[in-house]
Amino acid sequence: MRNGRNRPNEPASFSTQANALLRKNLTFQRRNVKTNFRLILSPFFLCILLALLQTLLNKQFDKASNKCGCICTKTQGEQCLEKQCGVQYSDFDQVGTCPITNPPEWPPLLQTPDPQYRAVRTDFLPYSDFPNPLCRNNGSCPLTMLFTGTNQSFGEVLSGNMIPSTFGINNADVMDSLATNVLGSASETENTNFLEPAFFSDLPIYYLQSQCRKNSTFSIPIQISTTSRQQELRCAQVLRLWRNSSSEVNNELYKGYRKGNTERKINEIVAGYDFLNSNENIFNVSIWYNATYKNDTGFDTIALARIPRSVNLVSDAYLQFLLGPGTKMLFEFVKEMPKPETKIKFDLASLLGALFFTWVILQLFPVALTSLVYEKQQNLRIMMKMHGLGDGPYWMISYGYFLAISVIYMLCFVIFGSVIGLKFFTMNDYSIQFIFYFIYINLQISLAFLLASLFSNVKTATVIAYIGVFGTGLLAGFLFQFFVQDTSFPNGWIIVMELYPGFALYRGLYEFSQASFSGDTLGTRGMRWGDLSDSTNGMKEVLIIMFVEWLLVLFSAYYVDQVLSTGSWKSPLLFLKRFQKNPSSSFRKPSIQRQGSKVFVTTEKPDIHQETEKVEQLLLEPTMNHAIVCDKLRKVYPGRDGNPEKFAVRELSLALPQGECFGMLGPNGAGKTSFINMMIGLTQPTSGTAFVQGLDIRTNMNGIYTSMGVCPQNDLLWEILTGREHLLFYGRLKNLKGSDLTQAVEESLKSVNLFHGGVADKKAGKYSGGMKRRLSVAISLIGNPRVVYMDEPSTGLDPASRKNLWNVVNRAKQDRAIILTTHSMEEAEVLCDRLGIFVEGSFQCIGNPKELKGRYGGTYVFSMATSIDHETDVEKLVQQLSPNAKKIYHISGTQKFELPKDEVKIANVFQAVETAKGNFPVSAWGLADTTLEDVFIKVAREAQPYDTLS
Repeated sequence: MRNGRNRPNEPASFSTQANALLRKNLTFQRRNVKTNFRLILSPFFLCILLALLQTLLNKQFDKASNKCGCICTKTQGEQCLEKQCGVQYSDFDQVGTCPITNPPEWPPLLQTPDPQYRAVRTDFLPYSDFPNPLCRNNGSCPLTMLFTGTNQSFGEVLSGNMIPSTFGINNADVMDSLATNVLGSASETENTNFLEPAFFSDLPIYYLQSQCRKNSTFSIPIQISTTSRQQELRCAQVLRLWRNSSSEVNNELYKGYRKGNTERKINEIVAGYDFLNSNENIFNVSIWYNATYKNDTGFDTIALARIPRSVNLVSDAYLQFLLGPGTKMLFEFVKEMPKPETKIKFDLASLLGALFFTWVILQLFPVALTSLVYEKQQNLRIMMKMHGLGDGPYWMISYGYFLAISVIYMLCFVIFGSVIGLKFFTMNDYSIQFIFYFIYINLQISLAFLLASLFSNVKTATVIAYIGVFGTGLLAGFLFQFFVQDTSFPNGWIIVMELYPGFALYRGLYEFSQASFSGDTLGTRGMRWGDLSDSTNGMKEVLIIMFVEWLLVLFSAYYVDQVLSTGSWKSPLLFLKRFQKNPSSSFRKPSIQRQGSKVFVTTEKPDIHQETEKVEQLLLEPTMNHAIVCDKLRKVYPGRDGNPEKFAVRELSLALPQGECFGMLGPNGAGKTSFINMMIGLTQPTSGTAFVQGLDIRTNMNGIYTSMGVCPQNDLLWEILTGREHLLFYGRLKNLKGSDLTQAVEESLKSVNLFHGGVADKKAGKYSGGMKRRLSVAISLIGNPRVVYMDEPSTGLDPASRKNLWNVVNRAKQDRAIILTTHSMEEAEVLCDRLGIFVEGSFQCIGNPKELKGRYGGTYVFSMATSIDHETDVEKLVQQLSPNAKKIYHISGTQKFELPKDEVKIANVFQAVETAKGNFPVSAWGLADTTLEDVFIKVAREAQPYDTLS
């Protein structure tokens, strides 16, 4: 692989790294175009569904039965003799659509409490002038009015004039005569006063008297068009109570309030009057009324329909004080406004928009979260970091990537909804919608980055994310909304709940839906910027909450990422380190660390001791000729579930010069991968350290990553990117550009036999295991990194591919330092300049293959296979050849022996075997020199675990 002339002079800049990641993400996105298309179309289909449902509703409303028409009021057989056209009073639904040129007139009423709620003496209202609570048993409690003012005598005169002592009714004109009396009702008002609920409910209408007489209940006929019914009238005594101050009145009204009063009994009072400084020259009155009876739309219909009677009563009382008891300002009737014929308006999108659109927008959250967790689960993030991608470019491009997808998604969402005419979008100011959606999607992306640090499995993250999506919608629609609509619920708690981003989203969408629904119903506009100053509109507080949370969550996400970032090993106080002196990037002798009181006692072999001394010398006199220097590197995994702690790497010292390939041999579980993981930044050493190109792995991994290549044990690849696209991405991270990048990629593909036959442009997910390994090796060498780690690079390769890969590594090691782990002794002999046999977390020997075979292989291996009956004869033969021979293998007549070379001549072995063939049958025999595999097996068997002394 010829990358020497393409070698970058310096690490890739911020813009180069950002460009590399952006290109990779765009390619990745292009491969996912179908998935993205379906994602963007999901709000479109929902908008279409709402539009279709709206059309069906409109058709239902347009039926003749729902429109104004005529009914037959007089028939003869099947023939209609008389028709009545216009509003049919037997069908109240027609009121909303029929033209009403002359609405009916209704007598004015007071809002009075039900008998069971009327004020009585209680422990929280200790006034003795209240009625006895026993009156509630038979419903005879009087109505209570409270009065106060600066002039009590004047106030008592006026209060006495307010309540009549007689009741009269004209049977010839019942409705008009009712207006001359003081009437009240406990029924609740409606949005329209076309039909007064008091005259169309089962509740009685009360006529107020200063004193009720016996037999004071009777019924009167009510006739409206073709509808007639009997209405019960019942006398209600009024108790007029004077208080010394307005604060006393206010206190009694508050304690008897209907909604929110769960700990005490309800004690309702009809009204309160404060005459203030009124006298014969000044008329100045404040009136308290109960606003509990607001309907679901929030309109204060009590104030519109029934409070005027309270104003009229006190005004009449003042006139009578001035001009005598015969003076009266007649309040004849209350009537609805005339109106033309109108269509039924029922905007389904506005009614259901808060819930459904919450789900639509929240669908983006699992997309971002699972993408981030996938990179974490597959170790792709750390793989990019190990090849030089900094945190800044990663955050900028990844955040911008999700933001672009979210903006496109939301634009399609609003445009689709507007094009098909959903009032939810068209009636509300688009600039408010843009600001609201933009702030929320930024908050949502920031939240995905923060929560991604809590998950390590994509499936778990996906399930929990979608549970959160649907759970948020259901809780918001069926719980949070009730709190918002309840005017008695403290607004402070609403704000606390809106700190949860899902509820803040729902509240904003709820305000949009309410504005569009009421605007469409009343023929007004939807939400505008001026409406945000309305105290009942929660959009302003939602925008503030989401904006502040966006900044806080984004900062927290970046902070947590830096603390938990693999290979960074930063403490939670990492931001305070900017005030500390930066650690030196040159070789330094680390402080000796001991774990508890344990001391490791070892018998260090000469070659290991020599390597340790070499490291000590390099630490005192550093030189850049050595690319890697490990000083007493140690890794201990804590014990779990009652198991003792595991010593994966023990006090490892190693010096590796530039241009050398060092092979690590060892059985499974010896600690080779743990050592590699410490060197590439996946795990933190327990003690000791290592220097790569003069940079300390404990403090400067980001600097090491810019000159490092890694071929991990498991292939870390994007399955939908091709081999060429992988190399282009990692080549850009190594600061390769233009023709240098193109040539380096082509040479890399050719060197690992992935160039021809269209393999280079085939998705990595469709590669075989061997092809993936070759691509991983090519990635580790692209850009000419100064240090390369290869963890079992030839695993899964066929013999031809393995030989080709060895040639690639042999060419690459000329100007690189390579650490290679393998289980293939042949591979170790071909590639490695030096070998270290690693057992139980430490080196047992270090040297080149010839040295190791000479040091540990001073024997021949003699093998002979014969029948079981002649095994003793074989043993006697071997003892004659070498008295110090050692049996190392025995099974079913086949035996192997080690013969010391200084005791045996090869010619004598051949002669002895020929003689033996004449004495007993020999099926096979052999004499071999010691192989590297024999050395490995011998060293591994002889190695003993370290003992510890407390």
